[in-house]
Amino acid sequence: MHPSLSGLLLLLTARPRDERGDVPGWVMVTLMTAIVVAALTPFVSDELRALLSRAFAMVSG
Repeated sequence: MHPSLSGLLLLLTARPRDERGDVPGWVMVTLMTAIVVAALTPFVSDELRALLSRAFAMVSG
């Protein structure tokens, strides 16, 4: 490996990492998921109930 590349790799991996993550990004993903689920629920609720009933019937025998 080229010396400058190995030095850069060492700098990138040796730095302390922030374990909190990207809080605003997670909030946005969660909010968008909730909006999509709420928007689709009126259209797919009957099909979802039927799908879950069939799945539970298959598992319970």
